[in-house]
Amino acid sequence: MFKKLFGNKGNKTKSKETTVLAPLSGNILPISEVPDPVFAQKMMGDGFAIEPSEGQVVSPVAGEVVQLFHTKHAVGLKTEAGTEVLIHIGLETVAMEGEGFEAHVAQGDKVSVGTPLITFDLALIQEKAKSIITPIVITNSDASESFEILAQGTVQKGETACAKVTMK
Repeated sequence: MFKKLFGNKGNKTKSKETTVLAPLSGNILPISEVPDPVFAQKMMGDGFAIEPSEGQVVSPVAGEVVQLFHTKHAVGLKTEAGTEVLIHIGLETVAMEGEGFEAHVAQGDKVSVGTPLITFDLALIQEKAKSIITPIVITNSDASESFEILAQGTVQKGETACAKVTMK
């Protein structure tokens, strides 16, 4: 009976917030420093970026893989709270047509924090793409009440809390 009275109320409040952990190890940067106006000007949404020190992306949230680009350079996730997170490995990497990328998940997969999503050849991206800087974007940030960056400097994949999103 108490669960019926209080359980839903507690879950509702709790489920509005999403803590986004680092999907990559490296240095965190403000989204405004991404050398691409689409990301820097937040046209796709608010977020942050990481200059990776290694070639592995893990899930920064618990949720579902809602999009995996066929070129494996980007993956979209959705949390239970409704937060949509896009991880875009490097800049202008779509032109690599999947070369140097390997996906470990498929669209529709449920993931936990730390689940390996994609591995990539960092040296190859440095050679062939515009930049290795990887934007992490809340694509539905217009539906969020607040977005807060929690980290600075060096971050560790699956461990460092980088941002907090509260949905409306």
